Order: sequence, then structure tokens, then C-alpha cells
Amino acid sequence: MSKITCQILIVDDEEDILTAGRLLLKQYFTSVKTTSDPYQIPAILTEQPIDVVLLDMNYSAGATSSKEGLHWLKQIKQLDPKVTVILMTAYGDIELAVRALKEGASDFVLKPWQNDKLVAILKNACQVRQQQIAPVTAKSTHYTTFHYGDFIGTSPAMQRVYQTIDKVAATDANVLILGENGTGKEVAARALHQKSRRAEHAFEKVDLGAVSETLFESELFGHAKGSFTDAKEDRVGRMEAANGGTLFLDEIGNLSLALQAKMLTVLQSRQVTRLGTNKPRPIDIRLICATNMPLYEMVKQGTFRQDLLYRINTVEIQLPPLRERREDIKLLAEHFLQNYSQKYGRPNLSLNAQTMHRLTAYHWPGNVRELDHAMERAVILCDGNELHADDFYFAPNASGSPVTETTPRHGGHELSEGDYTLDALEKMMVQKMLVKHSGNITHAAKELGITRTALYRRIEKHGL
Repeated sequence: MSKITCQILIVDDEEDILTAGRLLLKQYFTSVKTTSDPYQIPAILTEQPIDVVLLDMNYSAGATSSKEGLHWLKQIKQLDPKVTVILMTAYGDIELAVRALKEGASDFVLKPWQNDKLVAILKNACQVRQQQIAPVTAKSTHYTTFHYGDFIGTSPAMQRVYQTIDKVAATDANVLILGENGTGKEVAARALHQKSRRAEHAFEKVDLGAVSETLFESELFGHAKGSFTDAKEDRVGRMEAANGGTLFLDEIGNLSLALQAKMLTVLQSRQVTRLGTNKPRPIDIRLICATNMPLYEMVKQGTFRQDLLYRINTVEIQLPPLRERREDIKLLAEHFLQNYSQKYGRPNLSLNAQTMHRLTAYHWPGNVRELDHAMERAVILCDGNELHADDFYFAPNASGSPVTETTPRHGGHELSEGDYTLDALEKMMVQKMLVKHSGNITHAAKELGITRTALYRRIEKHGL
């Protein structure tokens, strides 16, 4: 994994925090320096260039007011106004966070931090910093380079995605990202955030498929101490944490109707009320939602609110499956090969033409994510310095043959003698339609005469 060129300074009076931060961040960034003494900050900033400072808010024993952190924030900004400062504290006070942001902080992190969230915030801060110091260049290669944010691809389908992101990013319009699993919905959401006027503020991701109904309000809206059995202290909800930045709600289609109603109320009023309180708190967020579920069909079936759909899809971005952008497979495969060759210490690996042809012909039901995992597995297991088709796993069809564009789309789905149960017939037909339509769920479901949701249930039922 290549590291991001960025000089980070962590300032905290707890050695355990400094050690944990250094061990985590040195995996992702070229330089991570630490100090437990905030009075060393001026000397460090004078001696070497620092891009981002991760600054604790309290240093005196028992201190919780965060006045020290605000003092050192001002000092850093006076010494170098361009340095990005991210504050961290164990005391989740959103009013203090707003004050810190007004005084020059770029973001606010609660301790103990979530590793993925902290890394994502720092990656974004470093990218913004690099953009500030990079020389201005002409935009003649606007869509011709194969990297766009974290996307890779030059296909016409991806060009349309890039163009839409560029047009929408500068606005505060709510965006709905649609696409199959593994197509890069979170990548698109982060690109929208990074190219927006909110780029220096928080990007909060919530996987609604992983949030239970009982914890939904606490997770999204926050709670007050004592509002329920395990509420031992006040907690800021994800919506408040995203104040000033972007809130990304992944798997929005998994919300029950009851939770959809609560979400709609908050989005309409732009206010949240923590559990256990009666005080509404205003929020200023840019909302991005994503799902692989057929929301329009769900509206017709009464399982998704039409008014909520109208609220979240001011602009819609449809991400193409990998089988509809085959010209990008070679770029993606070579990119993943380079990454994993470096990660596993095998720098001389290569893909031969026959293997590349096989990769390009395969229908990739898991899309870019599947190609990523397949390449990592092949790099680990291959013998010699050349990857062969046998080093990859290609999902078989019912006849046991790998499903590729050269595999016959019809036939080959024979039933065992005497196996004429309804389940066996159903499994055979689902397999046949998936192969015929190269894994395209929408087309397969249409020909079977069922909804996408019903087809997903049958795929899961038969272990396909």
C-alpha cells in the first residue's frame, strides 16, 4: 500500500494516545511526529514543514473545558495559517466543536476514535493541503487521465459519472447514488465531498444496513445521559457530527417504514433532537444516500416512502456495473496488481495476454470489489512471476464451467435424474437467467417476471 505524502503532528499528553496514533497513521502517511508537550509546537513548526496537526483539547490534569486546545489552535494558526488543525477530545460537545471550527479548526474527532474514520478524515485533510500547495495546472486532461478521485477508468460510462460529479459537487443538492454491490458507491460519495465547498469538514458515513431499529435514533440523532440503560454520558449523533460537512447514508433502502418517517422529519426540519431531551438542534449537512435496491419498485410496492425518495434524489447518479465498462478492466487489474505486488513483496509479477483476455471476458458479478479481491488472492497464491487464469477463481455456472462471455448463455443447466422438485426447478431457472444476462439482476428479474428484491431473495436462498 503506497503511503500518502503528508507530514502529521499528533499533540496529546497521554503517551498511550500518541503510541496508538503513531502506529495507526504511519501505515498510511509518510511522516507521523508526536509530542506530549504542547509548548513544543512552535519549535516543531519552525524546524520542519507540517501539513496536519491532530491536537488534543485538554492538557492539565482533570481539565475538561478545552480552553487549552483553543489556545493552541490560535497559536498554530498564527504561526502558519495554512496548517490544517483537527481537534480531538473525550468530551463530545457539539457547541465547542462549532466554536473551534469558527476559530480555524478543520474538523473535530471524539476519543476514543474510530480508526477508519480518523484515517479518512486525515486523508481528506492531506489531500486538501496538497491541493493548496500544488501549482495550478491546465485542465486539458480533465477526463482523459484514468484516475478521477479514487475512481479508475476511461470508459464512456465512467466519463458520464465524472461529469455528473463535477457538476453536482459544488452545490448542496441531495444526491442518490444507485448501483450494484462493488461498483464504488462510497467512492463516488467521497469524491462529491472532496470536490465540494464542505471538503474541509467532516464526512460521516452511516451503514443503515448495520444499524438496528432500537439503536437508530441514538446513532443518528444522539442521546442524553440517562436516556436509556447504557446511556452513561451525552453522545453526539452522526447527523450532528456531520454538521458543516457531508452525511453519507449507505444502504438507505434497508430502512423500515417507521424509520423512514423519522428520517424524513429530520431532513425536512433540518433539526435533530437527542434522545432524552426536548431541545431541537439545527444541522447544516450535505446529504448523500446510496443503495443497490430498486427504490422505485419499492415505492410501487409500498415499502419505501415516495416523499422520502423525492427528498433524497435531487440528483441521481447511476454507477455502471463492471461488465458494462469492460474497457476499464485492464486498467483496474494492472492497478490492483501493482498495489498487491508491493504489499506482498512480489515486484516482478505480470499478467499475460491470455489471462487478461479471460479477466476481460468474465462477467464480474461482484464488480470492482470482486476484481480487487480476485487480484489479491492471485498474487498470494500464484507460482512464478506470471499470473495465469488458473490463479483466479471464476464463479461457475450450473454445468460447472466458468461464466464468461465465451460461455454459451443457454443450456448447460441440466437437472439431475429424478430431481424435479420445485426448488430444483426454481434454482435452475434463476441460474439460467443470471448466465443469460451476464449477472444483470434487473434484466434477469424482468425475464423471470419477478422484482429485483424477489430475485435477490432467491439467489440467497439457493446460495448462488
